[in-house]
Amino acid sequence: MAGQTDPSLSVFSGEEVEFMAEDEMVKIVPNMRMDPLNMLCGDFGPFYPQMAAQVPLWLAIAMKKRGKCTIRPPEWMSIENLTRILEAERDSQAAFQVLPFHYVEISSLLFEYAPGDIPDMYMVRSLINDIKDVRFHKVESSLESFEEAHSSAVMVKDLSAMEVNLVRPFVGRALQAFYKHGSPELVPNPDGMSTRRPQATDNIPRRPLRRR
Repeated sequence: MAGQTDPSLSVFSGEEVEFMAEDEMVKIVPNMRMDPLNMLCGDFGPFYPQMAAQVPLWLAIAMKKRGKCTIRPPEWMSIENLTRILEAERDSQAAFQVLPFHYVEISSLLFEYAPGDIPDMYMVRSLINDIKDVRFHKVESSLESFEEAHSSAVMVKDLSAMEVNLVRPFVGRALQAFYKHGSPELVPNPDGMSTRRPQATDNIPRRPLRRR
């Protein structure tokens, strides 16, 4: 579990966030007939050729690797929708557009395992990267405002899993400082606290996850 007093322990590695994203549901189009799959997380199928079915992303990837299906990109990954979102993100320096919580991880996995199933894949990937960059800049700006105002609270809506993961250690340090100011005994090791803003979290040693 994430530590209560060490902000660096409250973040997840990119691999762990991606692992959680694999439970998101996507549509596949099987190319063969297959009986239902009865699993602890639910029942999926039966599967029939050319008939769309909804399955977790991890199962879609497993079937794709075996040449048993194609994966339909989510509707939010269309060029038209991504272009609209990018323009809206650039127009507003405060608000974040609504995207799936794991949009970064879902798109990354689809680019890796099903690039041929995504129309205009290179354009889609470019738009998503641009959206990520704009949103990350806004996250940084929000954190700077939080620091400058010496506030104990900040409201930021519609962040994605990756963005929440980047903000979490910073907020953890801010809360430690806040509680330390009122109750010094709550933070026994003040010398170990860092004032740096969050950087990439993948450099934290983690136990390798076994792929499904």
